[in-house]
Amino acid sequence: MFYLAETATHNWSRNILVHQIESGLYQRRGKAVTNFAATLPQPQSDLAHELLKNPYNFDFLTLGESAKERDLEEALIRHITAFLLELGQGFAYMGRQYKLRLEGDEYALDLLFYHTRLRCYVVIELKAGDFKPEYAGKLNFYLNLVDDFVKAADDKPTIGMLLCRNTGGRPRVEYALRGIAKPIGVSEYQLTESIPDELKGSLPSIEDIENSLNDLAS
Repeated sequence: MFYLAETATHNWSRNILVHQIESGLYQRRGKAVTNFAATLPQPQSDLAHELLKNPYNFDFLTLGESAKERDLEEALIRHITAFLLELGQGFAYMGRQYKLRLEGDEYALDLLFYHTRLRCYVVIELKAGDFKPEYAGKLNFYLNLVDDFVKAADDKPTIGMLLCRNTGGRPRVEYALRGIAKPIGVSEYQLTESIPDELKGSLPSIEDIENSLNDLAS
């Protein structure tokens, strides 16, 4: 059982368990569109793909639908604990608007993280609107900079994450990522929590999970 295993592995509190069930974590994990199979070796590619979600649930921000990218970025950092919980186990926050320079020009990464299980940097770019193919090229450029100027020799290749309001469909993203040498994943995010009615009846109860954990401990 997914939630039983995750609770035992990560020692979730009851409140965190309730949140993960109500946000539909099981249905969202591993659903991002990525090029990891073509850009990362095994088992790194499978592990990285499994850690990404689609969509990400940012309902804790209480932002309106018209929120701009900078508004979203600032709100996520103000709620960094909830943001890290939504990203998942292993993400360590390194900074926002992280500056890198190349031949006199300065570039700012929206958000920079380090993933302790994957042993790599993760660059997150936020987009307030729909996914555009050119976003992948820009993120690829940022990943090259991080790999050359930030990554240590024993770190794994840096991973990029594009979070958009709407991906426009899987084929568009797959065509945009085809041929890109750096590992990139693309996901949607939502500002209000919404669980489809047909899934609500299939969600396990907290009591069932707690009883199963007690049985395992006895």
